[in-house]
Amino acid sequence: MPQITNPGLRVWLERGAVIRFPEPREPLHSVLEFLNLAGPPESLAALRMWGQTGDRPTVWIAAADPVYLEPRLDHLCLHALQGETMPDNDLGAIFDYLQATLAGRERYGFARIGSFGYVRANSPMQTSDFPARLIDQQLPNDYMPKNDATGTYHALRGEVEMALHDHEVNQHRESQGLPPVNSLWLWGGGFAPQQETVPHPPLFSNDPVLKGHWLSKTGVVSDWPGSLAACLEASVAGFVAQPVVDDADSTQRCLQELRAALKSGRISQLTLIIGAQTRVQIARKDGWKIWRRNAALFGQET
Repeated sequence: MPQITNPGLRVWLERGAVIRFPEPREPLHSVLEFLNLAGPPESLAALRMWGQTGDRPTVWIAAADPVYLEPRLDHLCLHALQGETMPDNDLGAIFDYLQATLAGRERYGFARIGSFGYVRANSPMQTSDFPARLIDQQLPNDYMPKNDATGTYHALRGEVEMALHDHEVNQHRESQGLPPVNSLWLWGGGFAPQQETVPHPPLFSNDPVLKGHWLSKTGVVSDWPGSLAACLEASVAGFVAQPVVDDADSTQRCLQELRAALKSGRISQLTLIIGAQTRVQIARKDGWKIWRRNAALFGQET
């Protein structure tokens, strides 16, 4: 949950209707639940690839997120490696190596697309339901598949960890003060759904999972245009947007733009998905409420 330091923005958010989810979830789940649309299939990895490439995958695919499993006194702690901690060159070298060493007899295939990794398997296997970024700094065992009856998931993960042990990329990373990539977190495995036409509001987002779902429903998809004003000009009847925000300042600028649009009547109601476990619904009339609630969710005044 981001710390909202602007007192006016914090009061505005606190007057909305707040829902806290019991566990972290992908934005797609929260968006579809609010829109009263059918939930996505378990195969979020295939949707992510679809959103990245624009083409529907035709094979079984799982997402393979690079992670550092840190040994602690009596447990492992998962560290999601992304952004500055996971340069594309390192990711590419790791997946090229895994493809060369573990893809014998085409049992598996390892591929990198942009900043994301994937594993193809000839036979489906159980995988986690959670991407690594949602369980960063937590115990991985709590989020591993519970019914891996054949042991395929754990066997593949073990092979990957053995292959990555003392890999030259990891030696270079550690010399640069970066954590090693000592495992891949496999999640969202499955086949892409068949494309069908289901009415969805226009989407403005760079999130490949959201984009992949919208493409699977033949929805209107555009990248984030840079401002809420551009979204309003393109779709006055409503839309789903995921702003690109890099820090606390840009987050608060985006919130200020949303508050101004609501106050002016350009929009009558908005729903914010904040972090992985919070949804806030705010109507124009909420600005007139004089009581405060949900203060603990948005940080205290400093």
